[in-house]
Amino acid sequence: MFPALSRISRRRALQGSAAALVVFGLLLWWLLPFGETSPRGTLTFSTGSQSGVYQRYGVLLKDALAHDLPDVKIDLRTSEGSQQNLARVAAGEADFTIATADAVAKYKRDGKPGAARLRGCARLYDDYVQLIVPRGSPVMSVRDLRDKRVGIGQEGSGVRLVAERLLRASGIDPTRDITPVPAGIDTVPGRLEAGELDAFFWSGGLPTAAVEELSARFQIRLVPLEADLVEKLHATGESTSYYRSAVMPADAYLQAQSGVPVPTVAVANLLVTTDRMDPAMTEGFTRTVINSRDRIGNTVHPAQLVDLRTAVYTDPLPLHEGAQRYYRSVKP
Repeated sequence: MFPALSRISRRRALQGSAAALVVFGLLLWWLLPFGETSPRGTLTFSTGSQSGVYQRYGVLLKDALAHDLPDVKIDLRTSEGSQQNLARVAAGEADFTIATADAVAKYKRDGKPGAARLRGCARLYDDYVQLIVPRGSPVMSVRDLRDKRVGIGQEGSGVRLVAERLLRASGIDPTRDITPVPAGIDTVPGRLEAGELDAFFWSGGLPTAAVEELSARFQIRLVPLEADLVEKLHATGESTSYYRSAVMPADAYLQAQSGVPVPTVAVANLLVTTDRMDPAMTEGFTRTVINSRDRIGNTVHPAQLVDLRTAVYTDPLPLHEGAQRYYRSVKP
């Protein structure tokens, strides 16, 4: 009888072991991405000027990508801004970038090289147009900039694009009625402080560190950009339809606003690549952008506004195939 019991026990033990192996195998199959390899290679991410939000965002995103995509090396490349970023990605000189929706629309409308290959990955945060003057300046509107020395952004920047449009919408020729200074956020705060500028335009997330730091050492004021300017912008052409009226919260720049909200113009930023980019790489890149929102947002506050519910809306660009895969994977 005991040998029989022993055989039964052995058989049951073997059956139990086999069942355990099956369960373990199923768990491995579920947890590990068999048949898929982690993206690998080197990517170039075109950012922005040294003191701008794009560059600071890019530095922190690079760290997040190093954790999520360990076999991918990220090279950051500073730029003049949205317009140059788009030209680089379209030409294959960069793989991913950030650009404002109005700059994308203009690039497509003008039929620039590679425009048809551009693809969106995510709608990020909004840029707010900021017209900054010394606290005691007589400038109360864009119209008051006539005959003034005005920082209008670098040639390839999104700032330049919107600044020139706002000036024209206000009846000012940016080449004749002002002294235009083609400088970016890395130098214009110091030039305003030194009295070399009467005003400067900036377009970026709130708050922009360079403006915040300027307000801490020099008395400045934000000039309101009233709603009628947006209506005038929309009347000029299709690529201006991406501007909307917005309000800078009273605490965006505490020392510059004196507790008063400031009306302005806003436009969305998009994460951009091309149809040449590998879908798996784009899926992983997009996932990191969304998942790292809070980590990056602790330092670059506009990143806190990246929202999975709106990220999919990358108009005027179609979504990249890899980004589509990511959004389908997280759809409730």
